[in-house]
Amino acid sequence: MKIGFDAKRAFSNKSGLGNYSRDVISALIDCYPQHEYFLFTPNQNTELIEKQYLNSVICPQKNTSASYWRSIKMSHDIKANKIDIFHGLSNELPLNIKHVKAKKVVTIHDLIFLRLPKLYKFIDRQIYNFKFKRACQNADKIIAISHQTKEDIIHYYKIPESKIEVIYQTCNPIFKQRFDDEIKEKTKIKFQLPQNFILNVGTIEKRKNALTVIKAIQNVDISLVIIGKETEYAKEVKSYIHKNGLQNKVKILNNVNIQELACIYQLSKIFIYPSIYEGFGIPILEAFFSGVPVITGNTGATAEAGGEAAIKTNPLDYKMLEEQIVYLLENDNIREKLILKGFERAKLFEKETVTENLMNFYKKLYHE
Repeated sequence: MKIGFDAKRAFSNKSGLGNYSRDVISALIDCYPQHEYFLFTPNQNTELIEKQYLNSVICPQKNTSASYWRSIKMSHDIKANKIDIFHGLSNELPLNIKHVKAKKVVTIHDLIFLRLPKLYKFIDRQIYNFKFKRACQNADKIIAISHQTKEDIIHYYKIPESKIEVIYQTCNPIFKQRFDDEIKEKTKIKFQLPQNFILNVGTIEKRKNALTVIKAIQNVDISLVIIGKETEYAKEVKSYIHKNGLQNKVKILNNVNIQELACIYQLSKIFIYPSIYEGFGIPILEAFFSGVPVITGNTGATAEAGGEAAIKTNPLDYKMLEEQIVYLLENDNIREKLILKGFERAKLFEKETVTENLMNFYKKLYHE
């Protein structure tokens, strides 16, 4: 098969949609090299993708607007390269893709802008809604990254359930790697990490709810390390830290490479992910693969990702979270049981398992 991808995010986004896109592309090429893969991208920055995955990169011609090419002209290049299956990896498809013979797939990651509209600007909501809904309507099949996202697609866009397939994602295999004490010590020194700390990973935005974690550890004898890109919400977080004299208790990092991140997971005592709403929650998988006990939210996709391997909490109740943190810190046997459950849960999200599910999905669609 000739399989094409809207790979814009793989070339331009360091996290989130970029990670998903790179993981899908690299895993398919590694596991199923007998097929041809084409990466369609308006951005030719190749720093984020390893060279062995750059065989067939399709870009707009000179003097062609990148957004116009991705929305309209990309379809002509899909036709010209005789693509059998075209997969929009990040919620979008070209607006005129209906006229393309290739089977059309789009991955929808979440519809948070409809669930929590107050977190988004009005114009952004309008643009996302137009693009996402159009992609769902034009696709032959939709991949939802969780059952929660599938339910949202059905609810908001009235898409038939039979058109949507839930295929979980994996995470970077580096989180399965075990780092020796020397590398861990270097990482600890570089970032001046405390001896004992709880970890929270994710963009520092209101939805991710870092402030609840800070309040939960305020009176507990443990430090907190937060790793994530800062948004406007980070000012509120830093203000709370300053007003309550927590500068020596909470550390915020945002310039951490993937190996350092994997190492920091392994140095942490507990991973906490109390996001109010997610399409899935990749950091939960990263923690499972890293051998770290997880506390996450008790509703939606984070509860789905955590399964029975994570402790669940009301993400808005910092007192409840505080109790769970203390309970885990005081009970090593419970922590060890959670770590073992996490390793078992992680098998669902192994690269080979997830990629086989995706390839079987492609084959079925190709022969329909």
